[in-house]
Amino acid sequence: MDSNNTTWTEEIKAENSLMSINFKELWHYRDLLLMFVKRDFITFYKQTILGPIWFFIQPILTMAIYLILFGQVAKLSTGGAPKIAFYLSGIIIWNYFSDALTKTSNVFKDNSVMFGKVYFPRLIMPFSIVVSGLMKFAIQFGLFILVVLYYTFVHQLIHPNWWILATPLLIMLMAGFALGLGMIFSSLTTKYKDLTFLLTFGIQLFMYATPVVYPLSALPQKYKGIVMANPLTGIFECFRHGYLGSADFQPSSLITSTVSIAVLLAVGIIIFNKVEKSFMDTV
Repeated sequence: MDSNNTTWTEEIKAENSLMSINFKELWHYRDLLLMFVKRDFITFYKQTILGPIWFFIQPILTMAIYLILFGQVAKLSTGGAPKIAFYLSGIIIWNYFSDALTKTSNVFKDNSVMFGKVYFPRLIMPFSIVVSGLMKFAIQFGLFILVVLYYTFVHQLIHPNWWILATPLLIMLMAGFALGLGMIFSSLTTKYKDLTFLLTFGIQLFMYATPVVYPLSALPQKYKGIVMANPLTGIFECFRHGYLGSADFQPSSLITSTVSIAVLLAVGIIIFNKVEKSFMDTV
């Protein structure tokens, strides 16, 4: 056979450029992404008795703890919103972000065996994590909507507005932030293992720098600037403004969050793309 006339269906070759990201190849492997999403959903709960019901139990129990600690003991303000709706709104958003960030940051360590044996675009794995997390978020979001409807039509204590239409954008921003930051940590932990412990501790502290259990309006003016520097602040405030009608929300903060997250995601993809070519030497 004449080797000059041979046509290869797949070609695997080294890419040295930081920007050598083949998005066309990622789309070609979209079925693999869906398979990973299905695997994550099925295998995580297949050995539990209650299965996906845990998606409801987790936010309800967390909300009950917040009601006692922050609502009754600390007596933190909720900006005029019903406490149950306020805490639940923060819990479902934070759960999605923290879960996606934690799992993405461990993507090299948790999948080193698969990465060492099978070829596929490595970016598929972190993308599948943020997508699979959306299923859990959707279930918990449905619970939140029931609470919103109850307080809107039964007690008329909250007043949703047209900002709820920004929900898809807010979800994309949360996913992008978790994906970008997670890929950076995942790339660094292949060489610096101590960062894994730092991230676990840092996520817990980061929650208190995010308006999860308190509204931005409840903070003293001198601390607002610090919290506003957090890209999640604009997302949380916009979400609560849209569904609860009570939040210290400024549209400019959402623009700032969008720009910051876009830059972080781009940096994360570039670093991940660089490290995945040689991570088997250090993981």
